[in-house]
Amino acid sequence: MSHEIYIYILIMSAVTLAIRILPLTLIRHEIKNRHIRSFLYYVPYVTLAVMTFPAILNSTQMQFSGGLALIIGIISAWLGASLFQVASLCCIIVFVSEYFLL
Repeated sequence: MSHEIYIYILIMSAVTLAIRILPLTLIRHEIKNRHIRSFLYYVPYVTLAVMTFPAILNSTQMQFSGGLALIIGIISAWLGASLFQVASLCCIIVFVSEYFLL
């Protein structure tokens, strides 16, 4: 039973290294396919969105206030507000909505 943890750590390390090393060893030339380049360009943004979106909704006391702040934050960012302005506005929206709805 005590040796299983070492097997798990070894497998986890091998998978992590394979994910990082295989692309470097198998792909030695520039990727010219525009679909693959487009996919690789957007992967970090999608990963960040997938990790952030549930946290936005679940970090508040009510999912409604988190969703409202998310919608208002997207609109304000779309209209050209800075990151500080969007974050401040979202915090204010959550504070006000939870104050009046609780």
